Amino acid sequence: MLNPPVHRASTIIFKTVDAYRRRHDGFYDDVIYGLYGTETTFALARAVADLEGGYQSVITSSGSAAVALALAAFTSAGDHILVSDVVYGHTRRFCQEAMVRYGVEVTYFDPLVGGAIADLVRPNTRAIFMESPGSHTFEVSDVPAICAVARKHGIVTMIDNTWATPIYFRPIEHGVDVSIAAATKYMAGHSDVMLGAMTAGSEEIYQKLKDSAGRWGVSASPDDCYLVHRGLRTLPSRLRHHERTAKALIEWLQGQPEVLRILYPALESDPGHKIWKRDFDGASGLFGVVMKPMDDAAIDRFFNHFSVFLLGSSWGSYVSLAVPAAPPPVRLAGTPPLEGTLVRFHAGLEDPADLIADLERAFARLRSGAA
Repeated sequence: MLNPPVHRASTIIFKTVDAYRRRHDGFYDDVIYGLYGTETTFALARAVADLEGGYQSVITSSGSAAVALALAAFTSAGDHILVSDVVYGHTRRFCQEAMVRYGVEVTYFDPLVGGAIADLVRPNTRAIFMESPGSHTFEVSDVPAICAVARKHGIVTMIDNTWATPIYFRPIEHGVDVSIAAATKYMAGHSDVMLGAMTAGSEEIYQKLKDSAGRWGVSASPDDCYLVHRGLRTLPSRLRHHERTAKALIEWLQGQPEVLRILYPALESDPGHKIWKRDFDGASGLFGVVMKPMDDAAIDRFFNHFSVFLLGSSWGSYVSLAVPAAPPPVRLAGTPPLEGTLVRFHAGLEDPADLIADLERAFARLRSGAA
């Protein structure tokens, strides 16, 4: 049998009273109740942990749930956390609305701070949360330098690694304690699953993550776990295609006068390229394009009549997406705002020639002023 079967369960049956009494002894590693996972859940968790080079993974109902549960696992009222100023919008909202409401103070840091993050550490700093490349604007952080400071101060480090996946970047090997992924995206690969993963670098970290998921009552559908596990088998091949197509699109876009800047660390001209080349093994299909300012009418002309590109969130599947960054990225750590209109592209698995032809028509509409 190549694929683990789907095990759905709520009630788990025990053979003896003694086994039932001791069932919670197996909370971290065994199937004891459907909420905490079935054989299907654990099979995916082991596969993700193997890819990440971690101790073990906890599978959650979404990537956002993974972020929230990881932060909740290591913080209490009165604590302080450091969060990269380029994190995904939902992560920022969770920090500002939930973390703060529960008494945790949040400071946002410049993603390029590197080892100078030591200047932001306080006695009550408990966690540092990174996302590299950054959401929307794709800044690359010096993860090893930040982790070195964190280790010195006994601070837990976390990173959202959805963009690169463990195929192209393995955070735990660079000192990170918790690697987080929205498995909804590249790991699943087909726009039909909601799932997240938290991978721990040690047994102690894993137990805290598992406790957090259990106490908050977060579980993952075995059916979705099966689909993501299946998606992992083609993940390296799909990522290579995404990367090739992204580079073909970027090469074409660089020749358009309306394009001011491409945000993609695999480009030699990108400010983050040096660190990306040092730490990463590849680049995915998601990138940003800063275009000359467009008003609402121009945005409508450009986006409303694509035939291959689609308008939608949750990139990472076989479809190509093109969306305006709305609302624009929020920045609190002094990072200057981008000048122009920011567009986010995801290069899917379609033929690059078809995607470029679709872009040609979009730029022609933009230039003509015709809807």
